[in-house]
Amino acid sequence: MGSGQVTDWQGKHVTVAGLGVSGVPAARALHGLGAEVTVVNDGDDARAREQAAELEALGVTVRLGDGETLPDGTELIVTAPGWRPDKPLFAAADRAGVPVWGDVELAWRLRGPDAAPWLAVTGTNGKTTTVQMLASILEAAGLRTAAVGNIGVSLLDAVLGEEPYDVLAVELSSYQLHWAPSLRAHSAAVLNLAPDHLDWHGSMEAYARDKGRVYEGNRVACVYNADATGKPSTEDLVREADVEEGCRAVGFTLGAPGPSQLGVVEGILVDRAFVENRQRNAQELAEVSDVNPPAPHNIANALAAAALARAYGVPASAVRDGLRAFTPDAHRIAHVADVDGVTWIDDSKATNTHAAEASLAAYDSIVWIAGGLAKGATFDELVGGAAKRLRGAVLIGRDRALIREALARHAPEVPVVDLDRTDTGAMLQAVQEAQRLAQPGDTVLLAPACASMDMFANYNKRGDAFAQAVRELGA
Repeated sequence: MGSGQVTDWQGKHVTVAGLGVSGVPAARALHGLGAEVTVVNDGDDARAREQAAELEALGVTVRLGDGETLPDGTELIVTAPGWRPDKPLFAAADRAGVPVWGDVELAWRLRGPDAAPWLAVTGTNGKTTTVQMLASILEAAGLRTAAVGNIGVSLLDAVLGEEPYDVLAVELSSYQLHWAPSLRAHSAAVLNLAPDHLDWHGSMEAYARDKGRVYEGNRVACVYNADATGKPSTEDLVREADVEEGCRAVGFTLGAPGPSQLGVVEGILVDRAFVENRQRNAQELAEVSDVNPPAPHNIANALAAAALARAYGVPASAVRDGLRAFTPDAHRIAHVADVDGVTWIDDSKATNTHAAEASLAAYDSIVWIAGGLAKGATFDELVGGAAKRLRGAVLIGRDRALIREALARHAPEVPVVDLDRTDTGAMLQAVQEAQRLAQPGDTVLLAPACASMDMFANYNKRGDAFAQAVRELGA
């Protein structure tokens, strides 16, 4: 099981680690190829039993409640991306000389000889939106494509399905990249790097290194964020990558682009990378108003998507048409309502400080609803940067004290309401308190900067609760 394709799976003993979104398709696919599949899973709840029953009906062995022990005879582990590298199962695999692949690695190795190339996107924030914009642009160019990976269609289904694609728009998390050593994209982008999942990766350096794997072996373009500050920057990751001869570094910026960059000039998205004589020429791609919503970080997403599409050779008109046709997912800077001169915005998807920072930068006078599970994050930089825009703050969720303390340090004059409740009525009370603090012309922004699982099933449910509470106000 070296680095080449495994052509004969017949009778190979493969252990799939984790049921979940990636584990079930992986187990099905491997079983279908003739492998002897055992699935191991830490949990043993109703959902796991349901999935186990479906797989067992096919002839897959499932072991619930023990994800630690390496099954006898295992020749390969295919892991769900979220399983941490320090799990005992992987230590046992290492001792036994058993390779560990993620679902992305498996999909990459199962591609046929004429497989569609991958345009890959990673970054702390904006991945899903950028991949969806990219797919919309590729479709506008008449290409058969899909948004796959961490979203939408499962990568395995896309690779093994009947549908022949021309090119795939692939969203990849740092976890998935960690477990995908042989992935080689046509072109790839790292949108940004901010501390996230450090509990999983162990350090910012390890996190950045896993993100940077997306550039390994790129053929045409390594797309990086020319505006990013901090170390390592996305440009540093490009410099360190081992790419194919002739592959170019292409930056995107919200300012005027230099040669080999995409950027913005007088409200127009401009390409100075994929044009003849880029020292002197520039190609207009679209207007800023074609981007929905035209918040700064979303324009950056659009530029990154445009860069990858242009690297694949699509015409400028397809960039414009694709951006116009794109509508963002729910709970991403979604306009909920205007009530008595106050605008209500649901950005429940802002589950970390970096995403919340982008959203707070899009408005001038804000009543901020924030809080939840901090996942090890700190809030001083976020609050310091947004202090002058804050009219008030309403804090919810388990780790709200961390945000309250940051507000006390960096925005002591901003009124703060601290809601000590986590029941279902908490969001309605948060919205009522925000209405009390808001004045005409203000924006009430749900940008929690935290995960939602302390109070809600997921960020969608949190956003839905917010929107419902706002509608009750309006009524």
